[in-house]
Amino acid sequence: MDVTALMLSRIQFAMTVSFHIIFPAFTVGLAAWLCLLEAMWMATGKPVYRSLSDFWRTIFAVAFGLGVVSGIVLAFQFGTNWSELSRRTGAIQGPLLGYESFTAFALEASFFGVMMFGRNRVPRWAYLFACLMVALGTTMSAFWIMVNNSWMQWPVGYRMLPSGVFEPTDWNAIIFSSVVWVRFPHMLMAAYVTSAFCIAATGAWHLLRGRFKAEARIMLRMSLGLAAVLVPAQLIVGHLVGDYVHDKQPAKFAAIEARWEDEQPASEVLIAWPNEKTESNDYAISIPYLGSLIASNSLTSREVGLKNFPVADRPPVLVPFFAFRVMVGCGLLMLALAWYGCIQIGRQRLEHQRWLLWATFLSFPLGFVTTLTGWYTAEVGRQPWTVYGQLRTADAATPFLSPGQVAATLILFCVVYTVIFSAGVVYIYRLLRRGPAAPESEGSEGTNLKRPLSMAGDSDRGTEALAAGEGRS
Repeated sequence: MDVTALMLSRIQFAMTVSFHIIFPAFTVGLAAWLCLLEAMWMATGKPVYRSLSDFWRTIFAVAFGLGVVSGIVLAFQFGTNWSELSRRTGAIQGPLLGYESFTAFALEASFFGVMMFGRNRVPRWAYLFACLMVALGTTMSAFWIMVNNSWMQWPVGYRMLPSGVFEPTDWNAIIFSSVVWVRFPHMLMAAYVTSAFCIAATGAWHLLRGRFKAEARIMLRMSLGLAAVLVPAQLIVGHLVGDYVHDKQPAKFAAIEARWEDEQPASEVLIAWPNEKTESNDYAISIPYLGSLIASNSLTSREVGLKNFPVADRPPVLVPFFAFRVMVGCGLLMLALAWYGCIQIGRQRLEHQRWLLWATFLSFPLGFVTTLTGWYTAEVGRQPWTVYGQLRTADAATPFLSPGQVAATLILFCVVYTVIFSAGVVYIYRLLRRGPAAPESEGSEGTNLKRPLSMAGDSDRGTEALAAGEGRS
């Protein structure tokens, strides 16, 4: 296989976006969690909620910073590696990214400092309001990115000029596209579920170590309870996303299903090894009729195969086929864990089942894996198009780039990202290991609780101090 500048540019963008997406997937949900903790503290007055809020706020700040830094690189690549995409779609994508800056970044920049440093300087209601604005900002940032990406997945509200430039004609159609309003909730709930399992894993970890038991119980109860509701909702919304893919991107849908021939009724390939050379599946295990039921809610529908599309217009099959199944498999694992965990919490048996605590602790990567594989399914399945059906990826790249130039920046990015990621992970691990700090005493309105001295990793005085406020079950 020839190593071209186009291939290296695609690898570079895939690497940087894969690194970047894990941070919004964590911080969007974590910002909402901080708002909930602050609201619970104001409503109940229990110091445990304040302690957890301070604990997760620092972790949020680190992850938020890493997400901002890694996201800047993506913006530069549109100019360096994908200048034709910028030139031809800039009239649409430029304003959408501008809306993100004017709304999401403005909110985050205005209230992030208050959230981080205003605990002792503003009233409780103002501090909660700052947390809400930061959470709204992270959500709006995700919204505008999904509007942008959804337009590339299914372009609407434009006309093509003779120069090949996309000119917007209907911003309402672009922003309120039906594709946006299934993909955005899908991404938002993915972020919430990812955060929920990270929080649950942290609670399970501290219970396994016998530390910060009051905080750990709250983390487990609230996060697993939230996941028990959100995961099935996510599966339903994911089915709606599949409906849009089925109707508007039939080649992608066929690749996800590894369906080569038209079938009526269509079977569902559970697992196989798609062979693009022979245009068939090796070692396939299929269920009759299920493919039609999933695709069209019918047992007799006719489903389109990949052979209906020219080879040049087909996406790669291996990546979307396996990525989709990994995504669904992780989702089902999270659903089983959340439901069973909630049952055991209701029976007050969770702490006595160490295998379940270990399973919860080890589940922390599932949300990230699900988000990444879902993203790979969407983006690789869109190929060979950057703007679906209108602009090919090969035509969107910067002309005259040499493989050596792209390879040099790719290596540089890999080194820098490895250093940044490693440092960030180590620091977040240390924060998680240290655990939450317990407030010592309540101050007056606008003057918050004192920071304790018992922050050392091997001290459990935080848990003991909170026992009176939260109780032990």
